[in-house]
Amino acid sequence: MAGAARGDLPVSISARVRASLRRKLLAWYQGNARSLPWRRSRDPYAILVAEFMLQQTRVGVVIPFFERFLERFPTFEALAQAPLEDVLRAWSGLGYYQRARNLHRLARRVAEQGSLPRTYSELKALPGVGDYTAAAVASIAFGEPHAAVDGNVRRVLARLTGCSPAASQNRKWLENLAEQLLDRRSPGTFNQALMDLGAVVCRPRAPTCQLCPWRRYCVSARTGFAPVGQAGRRRIPADAEQILIGIRRGRRVLMWRRPVESQRLAGFWELPESSALPDWQLVRWVGEFSHMITQTRYRVRVAEGKVWEVPAACQWVDMEELAWLPVSTMSRKALRLLGWDGAGAAEGKRNGQVKAFSGSGLGIGPGRRTHKVTS
Repeated sequence: MAGAARGDLPVSISARVRASLRRKLLAWYQGNARSLPWRRSRDPYAILVAEFMLQQTRVGVVIPFFERFLERFPTFEALAQAPLEDVLRAWSGLGYYQRARNLHRLARRVAEQGSLPRTYSELKALPGVGDYTAAAVASIAFGEPHAAVDGNVRRVLARLTGCSPAASQNRKWLENLAEQLLDRRSPGTFNQALMDLGAVVCRPRAPTCQLCPWRRYCVSARTGFAPVGQAGRRRIPADAEQILIGIRRGRRVLMWRRPVESQRLAGFWELPESSALPDWQLVRWVGEFSHMITQTRYRVRVAEGKVWEVPAACQWVDMEELAWLPVSTMSRKALRLLGWDGAGAAEGKRNGQVKAFSGSGLGIGPGRRTHKVTS
C-alpha cells in the first residue's frame, strides 16, 4: 500500500488490502480484546450508558461509575422514573454533568416511545447523541454497519496511510476509509477492535508497532513518521485558592445550590465560600486538599465556622440528606475532611491529596502538624 506525502490525501487502498486489514484486525482482537463490563452484555441500555460515560473520559475512570450506575438504574424505565437529583448524585465525580442530564432526558423519551431506536439516524436524533455515539450504539447493540470514528480511530487510520489527522481535508477521507474497512458482517466487533487497537497499541505517544497487526501495511511504521493529531502545546494548569466554610447547627449543614441555568454544575449543592459569608467567624481550621477543574488546579482550604445571619442564597440541609443529594466533588471532599459525610475519606484520598491540620492555624505559625486522612 502506497502512502502520500505528509498532510496530503493518500491514494486509494485496494479491495485485497482492505480485506487483509480486516482479517488481521479481527484475529488480533480475538486474542487481545479488553475485558470491559459493558462488553459482557448486548443490552442496548448498558451499551448506551457506557458510550455516554466514555465521552471525554478515560476507560479506567468510567468502569466503577458504570457498575454503580447500572446497579442503581438498571433499565431505561428505572432511569426515566428517577428524579434528576438522584441521577446527578450517581454521576457525581465523573464530570461533564450535561451528559447525565442528556441521558436522563433520553431515558424519558425512550420510556415514552417504548424502546430505543435501532438505526444510526434515529439514534442521532436523541439528546446528547452525536455521530460517534450513534454509530457505536447502532453497530454494537444492533449490528448496523456504520463505522464509529473518533479522534483515536482517525489517528490509527492516519498513521496507517501516512496522512495528517489534523488536516481538515483529510477528515472526511479518513471517515470514508473507516467505512470501507468496516466488516459488514460484524460491524460492532470491528469498531471495538479498532478502538482497542488505538487504546492499547497505536497510542498517541510511544506506539508499540511491533505488536500491531497492521504493521506490514502501515506507512508510519515503515517511515517512522507517526502523526498524533492536533496535539498543540500542553497547557500548564493555572493555580487558584479557595476557602470553603463548614457551618453546622445540630445535624444540619449550611449549603447553597447552584441555579439550574448555571453554566457549571447546574443544580449541585456546595459548601459556601468564605467570600459569600462576609461576617463568618473562625471556629477551627480543618485542613486542605488539591482539586482540578479543567485547566485550573485549586488549593482548597477548609474551615469550620459560624455565622450570625444566614445569607439568602444558603439553606440548612440535614446531614442524612447529603448522602443522596448531588454535591459537587470539591464540597464532598471538604465534607469528608470535616467528618460530616458518612462515605469516609477513602474516595477523597483517591481524587486528590487531603491533609488535616491540628492547631490554631492552617500552615501558619509554629506547631503545625499534618497527617493524611485515612479511611
